[in-house]
Amino acid sequence: MESPAQMEYINTESTCMWGYLNLLPSLSKGSQSSYLSAAMEEHQQQLGRWRSCKDRRAAILLLLLTATAAAASSLGSQEHSDDESDGNKAAVERLRQYLRFPTVHPDPDLGTAVQFLLAQAASLALDTMVKEFVPKKPVVLLTWRGDDPSLPSILLNSHMDVVPVEVEHWKYDPFGAFMDSNGDIHARGAQDMKSVGVMYLEAIRNLKKEGFRPLRDVHLSFVPDEEVGGADGFGQFSKSEEFRNLNIAVGLDEGSATDTERYRTFTGEKSPWWLSIKAVGNPGHGSKLYDNSPVENLLKSIEAITNFRTSEFDKIKFGKATLADVVSVNPVFLKAGTPTPTGFVMNLQPSEAEAGFDIRLPPFTDRQAIERRIADEWAPAFRNMTYKFILKSGGEGNASAIAAESSKLWWGLFETAMAKAGVEFSTPEILYGFTDARYVRDQGIPALGFSPIANTIPLLHDRNEYVNVKEFLRGIKVYEEIFRIFSSHKSFDHCSEAANSQEFVQFV
Repeated sequence: MESPAQMEYINTESTCMWGYLNLLPSLSKGSQSSYLSAAMEEHQQQLGRWRSCKDRRAAILLLLLTATAAAASSLGSQEHSDDESDGNKAAVERLRQYLRFPTVHPDPDLGTAVQFLLAQAASLALDTMVKEFVPKKPVVLLTWRGDDPSLPSILLNSHMDVVPVEVEHWKYDPFGAFMDSNGDIHARGAQDMKSVGVMYLEAIRNLKKEGFRPLRDVHLSFVPDEEVGGADGFGQFSKSEEFRNLNIAVGLDEGSATDTERYRTFTGEKSPWWLSIKAVGNPGHGSKLYDNSPVENLLKSIEAITNFRTSEFDKIKFGKATLADVVSVNPVFLKAGTPTPTGFVMNLQPSEAEAGFDIRLPPFTDRQAIERRIADEWAPAFRNMTYKFILKSGGEGNASAIAAESSKLWWGLFETAMAKAGVEFSTPEILYGFTDARYVRDQGIPALGFSPIANTIPLLHDRNEYVNVKEFLRGIKVYEEIFRIFSSHKSFDHCSEAANSQEFVQFV
């Protein structure tokens, strides 16, 4: 027959939980807490079963054994991670806070993001600079001073802004940073690229806790407008005296998430040409037929562009090239007609018709040939057509790519950091999109595109963008090794010396 104490144990959940701890007096206080949490979870699952058991002693034994087994499976790792768990949780919450700022075009709320970054810098004792090279386009620079600031420095860039969202097509609020039961944090910017910017900060936080001191200066830049071309942000910053005074040896910027275990690395990228084509002519009655009407002429141009696009796309479809190797052309807007409050005037042929195209040029592209094609075939003047570039990036330096052999200094250091972090990475690629790294390369400085987000469906600019907590935390550890290896190297040549010694090559 059960004693009163045993009956109380069976019927009172709190007494039951403390009873578990009394059975395991050898555990540390921290491990007892972890054990209690796991046991409580198992207890809730078993509660209905053991209350209906006739043999209460057997029920107690069943509960203790199952709870002990559930807790024991994780105790080993928990004992070693207890000191880090609070720090990891805080890092995740800082990421979620940053993701909630609606820094979305066309009217990004950059002020709150800037204040958040300055608060993080203050907590890490980093030097700060905020400058608007163009009004309402703040560039934030945070600096971790090294023991020898005369040495060439390291720059890690990220952008605060994000692309627009179609809220109705998202599973969760794109600016709510909701974390599901799988540990996926859903938000615009989770991959592109707020998570990477927070990885930089958290890596510095962890290294400072260890007492690590960099030999050379480490700079973090957070820029306002990468998603709309970057000209007013990093574009202006890269041409400034402030940038030159940083004495940068190498830069890192964003890459891409990957759905495999191997991180992707990018040593160059395609150049963006954002093209607008316009056809003009006389308006006419909707019932009449005219030669060379604006809409007709624009349709001829669209047909020529589509044929070119098809020929480039076929190279990919037939395995002769990758997306990074071909000139991609995609229509992004069409504009014609006379609008009314309820639609368009239907019996009037318009006097103007316009279309926009996003063109991306690989490093090896003959840019003059593409521009001749635009002038002669896509927007010929004899069809009353004109064209303009909304964005045209394509000088000698913007398409530079860095040699990836291990003998090259910077790549050897990167390989060392990846080995120390225990992660795998791919053969370097040319990025199919563009980033602000092109402005760094324009200055003759080698730059690597790298986002340590593996085992993740790439959803840059897509719906339901997310990052998993485990991948985020692992990315922090990767950047810890990058900071440690890059900032401690004593003979890091300045970019001009690297260029003279062929530390990097340019593809033009």
